[in-house]
Amino acid sequence: PGSNGSQRASVLLMHPWQDLHSAGPAAAMTSSASPATPPAPVSGGIHPLVDALAQRIRQRWAELPELEPLAIDPELEAICGSLDGEDLFIRNEVHRCRGLRKLHLETARLGAGLQILHCVFFPDPRYDLPVFGADIVAGRGVVSAAIVDLSPVTDQLPDGIEAALAARDGGPFAQRRELPAWGSIFSPHVLFVRPADAAEERAFIEQVDAFLAILAEAVSLAQPQDPDDPATLERLEGQLRYCKQQKQNDKTRRVLEKAFNPIWADRYIEELLFDDPVAP
Repeated sequence: PGSNGSQRASVLLMHPWQDLHSAGPAAAMTSSASPATPPAPVSGGIHPLVDALAQRIRQRWAELPELEPLAIDPELEAICGSLDGEDLFIRNEVHRCRGLRKLHLETARLGAGLQILHCVFFPDPRYDLPVFGADIVAGRGVVSAAIVDLSPVTDQLPDGIEAALAARDGGPFAQRRELPAWGSIFSPHVLFVRPADAAEERAFIEQVDAFLAILAEAVSLAQPQDPDDPATLERLEGQLRYCKQQKQNDKTRRVLEKAFNPIWADRYIEELLFDDPVAP
């Protein structure tokens, strides 16, 4: 693949744990990590958008072909920590289906002040499918960031997905956020907003639903290519570059190290957040 494909594959979304740096006055997290049983799913926090979107994502993935849960270590499935005496709960749900090697939904709550949702669907490299990603950062009654995209792992999106995204309504959002410096890695259809009110929050859920519907249609039609097909190998390399770049994200790593400890942070990143795709 060319240089543009490499850049697009390097990073999809800012992992929302980075926003813990600005979650409040606390400067560091206590080093307390252990398996826990937080609410399932994380719920009852300060803002309902995270719970509502998580439920919509679960409804959508239940419709995907041959969906099944992926095994996950209980120590990574339900986790508790603390930040200056406030409870930190993290819950991870992981599945796979035909065409998608991993569907990961992470929801978290820090006391009553912060809720996050991080969701990524990684495609099986044998299929010509993009990476789906959605993040929400909410706290103190305000959603500071809401982003969704279908990002290619090569130079461009598949034609059918490109056409479907181009035809959709972009929504009524008044506060569209500026992409970061590396924003060229997103598709041209990325939606990055700060919902201004409850109506825009509902509109964002419908936008995510539209992205997921487009992906689901593509999954239903996609056919696998041979493991040694050049296109399969190109997509595999694209995902490997993506995961490698994400693992080198110092902001995410530092936050997790402060929340827990360096060894645990490495394991969480390597085994759960950005595990390398296995050659088909």
